[in-house]
Order: sequence, then structure tokens, then C-alpha cells
Amino acid sequence: MAWNEPGNKGQDPWGKKGGNDKGPPDLDEVFRNLSKRFGGKGNGSGNGISSMSLVIVLAIAVVVWGLSGFYTVKEAEKGVELRFGGYIGEVDPGLQWKATFIDEVTPVNVQTVRSIPASGSMLTADENVVLVQLDVQFRVNNAKNYLYSVVDADASLREATDSALRYVIGHNTMDDILTTGRDKIRRDTWNEIERIIEPYNLGIMIVDVNFLPARPPEEVKDAFDDAIAAQEDEQRFIREAEAYSRQLEPKVRGTVQRMDQQAKAYKQRVTLEAQGKVARFEQLLPEYQAAPDVTRERMYFDTMQEVMSGTSKVLIDAKNSGNLMYLPLDKLMQNSQSNKSVSTKSKPAQPIMSVNSTTNNSSMPLDGRPSRGDRTGRN
Repeated sequence: MAWNEPGNKGQDPWGKKGGNDKGPPDLDEVFRNLSKRFGGKGNGSGNGISSMSLVIVLAIAVVVWGLSGFYTVKEAEKGVELRFGGYIGEVDPGLQWKATFIDEVTPVNVQTVRSIPASGSMLTADENVVLVQLDVQFRVNNAKNYLYSVVDADASLREATDSALRYVIGHNTMDDILTTGRDKIRRDTWNEIERIIEPYNLGIMIVDVNFLPARPPEEVKDAFDDAIAAQEDEQRFIREAEAYSRQLEPKVRGTVQRMDQQAKAYKQRVTLEAQGKVARFEQLLPEYQAAPDVTRERMYFDTMQEVMSGTSKVLIDAKNSGNLMYLPLDKLMQNSQSNKSVSTKSKPAQPIMSVNSTTNNSSMPLDGRPSRGDRTGRN
């Protein structure tokens, strides 16, 4: 019901209880009071605040605005500066200043190495399923592209990593993934990630790609573990064989070289001996032509001396004497053995002593005592 309608008794809603109706507050009076506080005279309604007061207020506001623009960029960061939303440049580390409400600076860490993992069950080229894990390490090399080239650079890199990993796994067999082809898969995945993110200008540089150990599904894990152990044993045996070969090769080479040197020395010795014999016979020929009998006898004696010096038999001529002299058989045997060691063509020793007597046909023992047959004959 309106306050001036019939039945309202003419009560003013702005009035106060008790009948003390003073009305709304006077704005001119409020401005005059403010002017008095700031040093004004309070005359007039529109000029209540003096120009000096406005200057002070504006100065304080400018100081506060200026102080609010100071900021610090850390050592490992780069600041991307925008002015009214437009890119104007990058800010170096240190104490910097920007115009508040006009410029905006976003710091980006460009030195820290970050990582993005990727994993999952993937199909191989030989239609097997393998569980693989990959960790991509990267660093920001362009702060502007990292912030504004795409909506989320980390998410884009994660999707590119997953796509590259699935592509590489799909073009390799399971044995290569689990054993010998791990390094190749790592390098191929790295190259594929860089190929995918290149058109997007993410402002990211790949530092390293770690291909973590892959594993087969749990249902066939034991069989694959046995296969991997067998392949590791194969590589170990190959390494051991190579080590043995490297150890044996110098010895064989030394033996071959020694045999070659011995053969050359033997060849030279035989050649020199042959040349010496030829020279000796050439010198002997004039002597033989001058005195054939003497030369022939001398050659016979020299030959027999050379032949008999290598035997252990002792020949005794007992024609003129029946007494058996004492013979140092031990010394004779030692001399015979020493002569055999020097001569390569000597016959084996025969420890038998033959006694040849022209006076009788009976054999005499070495100790000088007659045999039993001789004693019985004499008796």
C-alpha cells in the first residue's frame, strides 16, 4: 500500500518514529565536512575539495601504482611480457618493472629438465602384445611458443609421445623390443617425436628419451623370461669365446713366429754345412789326386772314429796278451750318452761288451773270472 493512499493516515515512510522527521542526509553538507577535513573553507557545493587535495591524492595513487609494478624474474626463468594482450618481448632474470594494469609478465622456467611418462599395452609387428614404458625428458627453449603457440604444450607433447611410441612398437617384433633392439627403438621414438612436434612450434627441445624395460603380459611372462635368460647366456658365451680367442691368438702367433725362425735357422745351418762340405771336398781333391792311398786311409780312419765315437761297445784285442785290463765302464757309458745327446743320428746304446780274443773262441766275463763251463772243462 502506498504511503499516500487512503487508509495509510498520511504516514511518510521516510519519517522516523516519535514524529521527528528530518528527511534524507544533505549531500552538500557531507562535501563541506570533507572539505573542512582536507583544509577547505566549506563554501559552495561543487568546489568543496581544493586542487591541492586532488594533487595529493593523485600523487599517492601514482606512487602506489608505480611501486606495484616492480617484480623479480628468477635466474632460471624467462619472462614473457604482454601489453594489452599483445606480445612485446621477453624479460631477462633480475629486478624488473612493468606498468600495472597495462603490461603482464608470465615467468617460464627455461633451465629445468622436465619429464613426461608414456606407457601402455601395444601391438607389435608380429602380432604380440607388450607392455612398454617411456620417459621423455625435455626443456623449454622458447618461452613465447611454449605459452602461446598451442593451448597446452605439455599435453601436446604427451599425445605426440604416445603416438610416436605406438608407431615404433608397431613396426618392431617382440623379441627386438624385449632384448637386442631396445636402443634402436629408443632412437626411432626420439626421431618420431621430433618429427611430430616440429610443425606445432611448441618451444620445446627433447633432451633424452629413456626406454624403460618392457615386459610381456603376465600370462606368458615365465616363458619370455626363460627366452631372455637363454639369449643372455648366448651373449655371455660369445663374449667368453672372444676373450679366449684374444688370449690364445698371441700365443699362436708367437709359436708360428718361433717355428718360422727355427726353420730359417735350420735352412741356413744346412746350407752352410753343405757349403762347408763342398769346400772341404774341393780342398781334399788335389790331395787325393797327389796321394790316393794315404788320403783314402786317412779318410777311413776319420770316418771310423766318427762312427765308433757314438757307440757303447768296447772292442779289445787280446792277441798278444791274455790279461784283461780294468776298464772304467761307468765313464765310458757317460761319454757314450753325452755323445748320443749331441749327435742326432746316433744309434741307441747297447750295454753289451763284446770280447774278441784270437787265442781262444770262448768269451770272458767282464770281471775277469772264468765261467762255470770253463771251470768244469779245466777240471
